[in-house]
Amino acid sequence: MTYIQGFRNPTAARHLIERIRATATAPVRVMEFCGGHTHAIMRYGLREALAPGVELLSGPGCPVCVSASADIDQAIELSLRPDMTVATFGDMIRVPGTRTSLQGARAEGGDVRVVYSALDALELARTLPERQVVMLGIGFETTAPTVAAAAAQARAEGLPNISFYSMHKLTDPAMRAILDAGEVRLNGVLGPGHVAAITGWQAWEFLPREYGVPCAVSGFEPTDILQALLALVESHAERSPRVINSYGRGVTPGGNAVAQGLMGQVFQVAAAAWRGIGVIPASGLELSEAFADLDARRRFDLPDVTEGPLDAEAALGCHCGEVLRGVTLPPDCALFGTTCTPAHPVGPCMVSAEGACAAHYRYGGETL
Repeated sequence: MTYIQGFRNPTAARHLIERIRATATAPVRVMEFCGGHTHAIMRYGLREALAPGVELLSGPGCPVCVSASADIDQAIELSLRPDMTVATFGDMIRVPGTRTSLQGARAEGGDVRVVYSALDALELARTLPERQVVMLGIGFETTAPTVAAAAAQARAEGLPNISFYSMHKLTDPAMRAILDAGEVRLNGVLGPGHVAAITGWQAWEFLPREYGVPCAVSGFEPTDILQALLALVESHAERSPRVINSYGRGVTPGGNAVAQGLMGQVFQVAAAAWRGIGVIPASGLELSEAFADLDARRRFDLPDVTEGPLDAEAALGCHCGEVLRGVTLPPDCALFGTTCTPAHPVGPCMVSAEGACAAHYRYGGETL
């Protein structure tokens, strides 16, 4: 078992793998929602270690990957205005829009700044009072509270030249959309630990209750993932779907009430466009009426992205959309590793550090 040599506790890893193999007497198909899980699974060779009893599929849990082309296009258009500065996290800068990326817009003269937190965007607004600074809000329930905190701080300070373009998305509507589509049949879901730290593990109870699919919320160490997978295959074998919290050191039943309250104050639920999935009702977060003056979409009268292009790269033969829905694996795309590489990505799944294609490219076929 050479694949366990990179584990901190090889003995525990070996024991968990053997138990999973012994329990999964028939194939068990599991989707890991989070891109962080995908990278850990690939890095430590868990796909190979658990095959054929457990089949692991990637899901839509890379927030950069599921950002629609239309959202990228609007951010690019804002960056090219003479009095505008767009602030974004680093992963987003190379994600393709319809024509180019934010990196391409910067090469054309657009003012695009990479920040490490939403509070950095506030500092930009303070130091650039002559410019309008737009912070791109990216991420799921994990990062939305940080942007909400920045918006609340901007309001408290009365900063006149800061606004927020929210691309924040909610996890459970995407999971529902994938299951409702019926393209892939799942026997379990590996729940995202960081999201559940905010929402609580009880937020995932809809999976066993409505779909009969067990869910195990997991941390990101390889042993965490193996423990969660063991819980899933046991639940499947017992035909007793339930939510198992395998990340007790970080996740509680109800989650982080303070973060939830902050999100509820600053944001309201709205329809959102998901690359690879389409428009999902009540799956996104936009700024609430109380913070409408800080909403870049309203301040600059931008069009509704739910009517714009979602998957510009699909016309080039990219299968990123299918990868995000768990329908196919990255190596099955004809562009993977040839036309599409991390140096020259076609789709966002090869761009982001949490993208499934980037994980398969970096770690595919390797074991530790």
